Amino acid sequence: MNPSTPAPIPSLATQFQRTLAAHRAEAYPSAATRRDRLLRLEAALLSHANELVQAMQADFGYRSATEAGVFDVTVPLGDIRQNRRHLASWMKPRRVGMPWHMLPASGRVMPQPKGVVGVIAPWNFPVYLALAPVAAAFAAGNRVMLKPSELTPRTSAVMAHMAASAFDRDEWSVHTGGVALARAFADLPFGHLLFTGSTRVGREIAVAAARNLTPVTLELGGKSPAIVGEHANLRRAAERIAFGKCANAGQVCVAPDYVLVPRPQLAAFVQETERALLAYYPQGAASPDFTSIVNEQQYARLQTLLNEAQAGGAQLRQPVGGNAEPRKLAPTLVIDPPADCQLMREEIFGPILPVVPYDSLAEAKAFVNRQPAPLALYIFSENTREQQAWLRGTLSGGACVNETAFHVLADTLPFGGVGESGSGAYHGKAGFDTFSHLKSVLSQPRLNGAFLFNPPIGPLQHKVGQLLRRFI
Repeated sequence: MNPSTPAPIPSLATQFQRTLAAHRAEAYPSAATRRDRLLRLEAALLSHANELVQAMQADFGYRSATEAGVFDVTVPLGDIRQNRRHLASWMKPRRVGMPWHMLPASGRVMPQPKGVVGVIAPWNFPVYLALAPVAAAFAAGNRVMLKPSELTPRTSAVMAHMAASAFDRDEWSVHTGGVALARAFADLPFGHLLFTGSTRVGREIAVAAARNLTPVTLELGGKSPAIVGEHANLRRAAERIAFGKCANAGQVCVAPDYVLVPRPQLAAFVQETERALLAYYPQGAASPDFTSIVNEQQYARLQTLLNEAQAGGAQLRQPVGGNAEPRKLAPTLVIDPPADCQLMREEIFGPILPVVPYDSLAEAKAFVNRQPAPLALYIFSENTREQQAWLRGTLSGGACVNETAFHVLADTLPFGGVGESGSGAYHGKAGFDTFSHLKSVLSQPRLNGAFLFNPPIGPLQHKVGQLLRRFI
């Protein structure tokens, strides 16, 4: 079969059974086997890097080669290498202490592969968000089936060819196709299923996985706020928020979705943000470092959001000039949009930044906490108390202080959402643990006190029970 041709749906179940059988024949791969898979994954990514970048550029209409090379080649290389360096130590059983009344028994936690891991990847970072979980699943000793996005078909085809060139299909298979195939994929009884995408689709994935009691990791999104505190450095805040909003043209699940600014500092913040955008994109939306919106449907949706906000009284500002071809939507500041407009109710996923003034910390916190818990929260302040007030007073999947989005790149930090922004986490050791079953093992020596609990129950057992109730 041509790897770029969508697989017939019945073949999914057949491939799953073959992959599961292969796993059962090697249920606990050695560190050497896992390391070999990661080495082959790294070599395949490096050998197809140029093809992947070109495919992403074609899929997007225009995608910055620098962004594609860094975010979708260099960053996943780091994930692969991090997993390879640490997998031997992560594989080791982890000794745990025992309660005094259980001694002399000993306990340990044994990481065990879950079997066949399913990965459903999105279009916005089509390589990174596919290969990072594949690498973690390999490190944990699993085999993998990947369903990449149909919205980036050329990139998906290159990944399918890449997998076929370096792996047996029973180790890693790539399945290209649309919504029907995705639904059939989610219905498979995987050992674990990871989905990255929208909250709406995430709910459907969770329902499908529940039919098989498949454990899921959902990496979703939501409206991640950036908060400019009373004690913020406005220039620094504006520069980092502008960067986080416009990387990949805002098509990032952790992009700052809106910014809250103290009302007295509103004009100064807008001015600093405009200055930052002009420095980043001197040729406006036509700048070679500025990426297109992925397709006409998304482009039209963003234009509709802007039109509605403007009709509701918001001020629109495009400091670097107007839109450009193909589908390059100029970075747009939306000053004080109506609270009930669609721009403030749905995840934007584009280079549009609503700027919302607030009059007090309590008002700003209430604004954030009325929304579902976001995937990320960004607080800009030079005051530790103000930073802690936000970190402790809000719930989010992750957070940055005086930065945006970079926590995703730190593979020593677990990455995941909470509530409507997702469930579970991966990256680094958290990814290894997510794709492992952490089996509890108790070992009992020959000489032990377990006989005290054997029936028939007599005075001695009653006395032991009374002591335990008192001292346990």
